[in-house]
Amino acid sequence: MTNPIQELIAKRAAQELQDGEVINLGIGIPTLVSKYVNDKKVFLHTENGMLGVEEVVDEKIDPNLVNAGKLPVGEGIGASFFNSADSFGMIRGGHVDVAILGVLQIDSKAQIANWAVPGKNIIGVGGAMDLLIGAKKVIVTTTHTSKDGKSKLMQECTFPITSNRSADIIITELAVFRHVNGQLHLTELMPGVTIEQVEKNTEAKFINSLK
Repeated sequence: MTNPIQELIAKRAAQELQDGEVINLGIGIPTLVSKYVNDKKVFLHTENGMLGVEEVVDEKIDPNLVNAGKLPVGEGIGASFFNSADSFGMIRGGHVDVAILGVLQIDSKAQIANWAVPGKNIIGVGGAMDLLIGAKKVIVTTTHTSKDGKSKLMQECTFPITSNRSADIIITELAVFRHVNGQLHLTELMPGVTIEQVEKNTEAKFINSLK
């Protein structure tokens, strides 16, 4: 069942992509971005060893063809397959242009917490640490608040930080933020959203740079 909030965020994230880029899609909302690349000539990458991922259609599902989150994916024309170690070599070698990641929390320095919750047993870090260091640009896609209504955009993360590299862009169902010179800048409101809604639901300090 589709989630309209997640779809809205993924569609906006796809607008940031440029022709010719190699894009890694993280688990969760990022996987939905493949639905909205449309005619852009981008190359979707997954760290378990595939370049040329496409949005899957039901009649073409191959249960053996999955992304890093074990979700079925499609195979684009000219797609290539390789060892996971080679895939991480691409990431660490700076050959991934954009990483789109989900988060548990993100702070006022655009530092991400997305791999561990103290006291809980979750899947683990996966490729997030490597992508934060190796990708040329990092886009965060997340709901603005958690299920209990608390802001995910915090002044300081309370969960373990994934990397000290900051994200470049944060996209939520309320707004778009960009990290510039060590500060968060609010650059766009989502349709129908007011600045008051953003201020109410954002713990992290930010600069209002709306045009």
